Amino acid sequence: MRRASPPCWPLRWPELARRAEPAITQGVSSDTPPTGASTTIYVDADACPVKDEAVRVAERHGLDIHFVSNAFMRLPEGPLIHRVVVAEGPDAADDWIAERIEARDIAVTADIPLAARCLKKGAAVIGPTGKPFTEAGIGMALAMRELSQHLRETGESKGYNASFTKQDRSRFLEALELAVRRARG
Repeated sequence: MRRASPPCWPLRWPELARRAEPAITQGVSSDTPPTGASTTIYVDADACPVKDEAVRVAERHGLDIHFVSNAFMRLPEGPLIHRVVVAEGPDAADDWIAERIEARDIAVTADIPLAARCLKKGAAVIGPTGKPFTEAGIGMALAMRELSQHLRETGESKGYNASFTKQDRSRFLEALELAVRRARG
Protein backbone atom coordinates (compact mmCIF):
# COMPACT_ATOMS: atom_id res chain seq x y z
CA MET A 1 0.00 0.00 0.00
CA ARG A 2 1.43 3.33 -1.02
CA ARG A 3 1.29 6.34 1.28
CA ALA A 4 -0.11 9.65 0.15
CA SER A 5 2.40 12.44 -0.24
CA PRO A 6 2.39 15.17 2.38
CA PRO A 7 0.32 18.20 1.32
CA CYS A 8 3.43 20.39 1.00
CA TRP A 9 5.20 18.00 -1.34
CA PRO A 10 7.67 18.34 -3.18
CA LEU A 11 9.46 20.12 -0.32
CA ARG A 12 12.47 18.20 0.91
CA TRP A 13 12.47 16.82 4.46
CA PRO A 14 15.31 19.08 5.68
CA GLU A 15 13.22 22.09 4.59
CA LEU A 16 10.20 20.67 6.41
CA ALA A 17 12.36 20.14 9.49
CA ARG A 18 13.46 23.79 9.44
CA ARG A 19 9.82 24.86 9.41
CA ALA A 20 8.89 22.56 12.30
CA GLU A 21 8.33 23.96 15.76
CA PRO A 22 10.24 22.38 17.48
CA ALA A 23 10.29 18.98 15.71
CA ILE A 24 8.49 16.81 13.20
CA THR A 25 7.65 13.52 14.84
CA GLN A 26 6.03 10.32 13.80
CA GLY A 27 4.12 8.57 16.53
CA VAL A 28 4.60 10.99 19.44
CA SER A 29 4.11 14.63 20.31
CA SER A 30 7.35 16.59 20.24
CA ASP A 31 6.31 18.74 23.19
CA THR A 32 5.79 16.09 25.83
CA PRO A 33 7.99 13.21 26.91
CA PRO A 34 6.66 9.68 26.64
CA THR A 35 4.51 8.72 29.61
CA GLY A 36 4.46 5.60 31.72
CA ALA A 37 7.01 3.78 33.81
CA SER A 38 8.52 1.90 30.88
CA THR A 39 12.09 2.15 29.66
CA THR A 40 12.51 4.14 26.44
CA ILE A 41 15.46 3.96 24.06
CA TYR A 42 16.68 7.20 22.46
CA VAL A 43 19.01 6.95 19.46
CA ASP A 44 21.15 9.86 18.27
CA ALA A 45 20.51 8.68 14.73
CA ASP A 46 22.34 10.99 12.32
CA ALA A 47 25.40 8.76 11.93
CA CYS A 48 24.34 5.69 13.91
CA PRO A 49 25.41 2.39 12.29
CA VAL A 50 23.30 0.19 14.60
CA LYS A 51 19.73 1.37 13.93
CA ASP A 52 18.48 -2.06 12.86
CA GLU A 53 20.02 -3.74 15.90
CA ALA A 54 18.46 -1.18 18.25
CA VAL A 55 15.05 -1.78 16.66
CA ARG A 56 15.39 -5.56 17.10
CA VAL A 57 16.16 -5.20 20.82
CA ALA A 58 13.38 -2.64 21.36
CA GLU A 59 10.80 -4.83 19.61
CA ARG A 60 11.94 -7.94 21.48
CA HIS A 61 11.35 -6.19 24.81
CA GLY A 62 8.30 -4.14 23.74
CA LEU A 63 10.04 -0.78 24.28
CA ASP A 64 9.46 2.55 22.58
CA ILE A 65 12.45 3.69 20.55
CA HIS A 66 12.99 7.24 19.28
CA PHE A 67 15.36 7.93 16.39
CA VAL A 68 16.30 11.60 16.57
CA SER A 69 18.04 13.28 13.62
CA ASN A 70 18.39 16.51 11.67
CA ALA A 71 17.04 14.94 8.47
CA PHE A 72 14.49 12.39 7.34
CA MET A 73 15.70 8.79 7.34
CA ARG A 74 14.16 5.49 6.38
CA LEU A 75 13.21 3.34 9.34
CA PRO A 76 11.16 0.19 9.73
CA GLU A 77 7.48 0.77 10.44
CA GLY A 78 6.03 -0.20 13.79
CA PRO A 79 3.99 1.10 16.70
CA LEU A 80 7.07 1.30 18.96
CA ILE A 81 9.33 3.04 16.43
CA HIS A 82 9.26 6.84 16.47
CA ARG A 83 11.07 9.08 13.99
CA VAL A 84 11.88 12.59 15.24
CA VAL A 85 13.28 15.15 12.80
CA VAL A 86 14.50 18.23 14.63
CA ALA A 87 15.21 21.63 13.13
CA GLU A 88 18.71 22.08 11.76
CA GLY A 89 21.25 23.54 14.09
CA PRO A 90 24.12 22.52 16.30
CA ASP A 91 23.09 20.06 18.98
CA ALA A 92 19.35 20.22 18.16
CA ALA A 93 19.04 16.42 18.23
CA ASP A 94 21.15 16.25 21.39
CA ASP A 95 18.98 18.85 23.10
CA TRP A 96 15.78 16.99 22.16
CA ILE A 97 17.11 13.76 23.67
CA ALA A 98 18.59 15.39 26.79
CA GLU A 99 15.34 17.23 27.55
CA ARG A 100 13.27 14.03 27.48
CA ILE A 101 15.48 11.23 28.77
CA GLU A 102 14.87 9.97 32.28
CA ALA A 103 16.64 7.73 34.79
CA ARG A 104 15.11 4.47 33.53
CA ASP A 105 15.90 5.21 29.87
CA ILE A 106 18.76 4.26 27.54
CA ALA A 107 20.62 6.51 25.09
CA VAL A 108 22.57 5.25 22.08
CA THR A 109 25.12 7.83 20.97
CA ALA A 110 28.76 8.35 20.04
CA ASP A 111 28.47 11.99 21.12
CA ILE A 112 30.42 12.34 24.38
CA PRO A 113 28.82 15.62 25.56
CA LEU A 114 25.34 14.13 24.99
CA ALA A 115 26.42 11.01 26.88
CA ALA A 116 27.48 13.21 29.82
CA ARG A 117 24.12 15.01 29.83
CA CYS A 118 22.20 11.72 29.79
CA LEU A 119 24.34 10.23 32.56
CA LYS A 120 23.61 13.29 34.73
CA LYS A 121 19.91 12.41 34.45
CA GLY A 122 20.61 8.84 35.54
CA ALA A 123 20.10 7.18 32.15
CA ALA A 124 22.22 4.35 30.76
CA VAL A 125 24.33 5.36 27.75
CA ILE A 126 25.88 3.05 25.15
CA GLY A 127 28.07 3.90 22.18
CA PRO A 128 27.42 2.26 18.80
CA THR A 129 30.43 -0.02 19.33
CA GLY A 130 28.89 -1.37 22.53
CA LYS A 131 31.08 0.62 24.87
CA PRO A 132 29.00 1.84 27.82
CA PHE A 133 29.58 5.36 29.07
CA THR A 134 29.77 5.57 32.87
CA GLU A 135 29.85 8.33 35.49
CA ALA A 136 33.35 7.17 36.45
CA GLY A 137 34.72 7.38 32.90
CA ILE A 138 32.83 10.29 31.33
CA GLY A 139 35.22 12.95 32.66
CA MET A 140 38.19 11.21 31.03
CA ALA A 141 36.22 10.75 27.79
CA LEU A 142 35.41 14.49 27.71
CA ALA A 143 39.07 15.37 28.38
CA MET A 144 40.28 13.02 25.62
CA ARG A 145 37.74 14.52 23.23
CA GLU A 146 39.05 18.02 23.96
CA LEU A 147 42.66 16.88 23.54
CA SER A 148 41.90 15.13 20.23
CA GLN A 149 40.06 18.21 18.97
CA HIS A 150 43.03 20.41 19.90
CA LEU A 151 45.48 18.07 18.15
CA ARG A 152 43.35 18.07 14.99
CA GLU A 153 43.13 21.87 15.02
CA THR A 154 46.91 22.21 15.33
CA GLY A 155 47.56 19.61 12.61
CA GLU A 156 49.19 17.13 14.99
CA SER A 157 46.54 14.49 14.29
CA LYS A 158 44.46 13.63 11.25
CA GLY A 159 41.53 12.36 13.36
CA TYR A 160 41.02 9.02 11.64
CA ASN A 161 38.35 6.78 13.13
CA ALA A 162 38.56 3.01 13.12
CA SER A 163 36.10 1.33 10.76
CA PHE A 164 32.98 -0.26 12.23
CA THR A 165 33.29 -4.06 12.50
CA LYS A 166 31.05 -7.09 12.96
CA GLN A 167 32.52 -7.43 16.45
CA ASP A 168 31.40 -3.85 17.24
CA ARG A 169 27.88 -4.73 16.08
CA SER A 170 27.83 -7.87 18.23
CA ARG A 171 29.24 -6.01 21.25
CA PHE A 172 26.54 -3.35 20.81
CA LEU A 173 23.74 -5.95 20.80
CA GLU A 174 25.10 -7.51 24.01
CA ALA A 175 25.49 -4.13 25.71
CA LEU A 176 21.99 -2.95 24.76
CA GLU A 177 20.43 -6.23 25.94
CA LEU A 178 22.26 -5.88 29.27
CA ALA A 179 21.23 -2.22 29.63
CA VAL A 180 17.57 -3.09 28.96
CA ARG A 181 17.63 -5.89 31.55
CA ARG A 182 19.22 -3.58 34.14
CA ALA A 183 16.80 -0.74 33.43
CA ARG A 184 13.78 -2.99 33.79
CA GLY A 185 14.99 -4.32 37.14
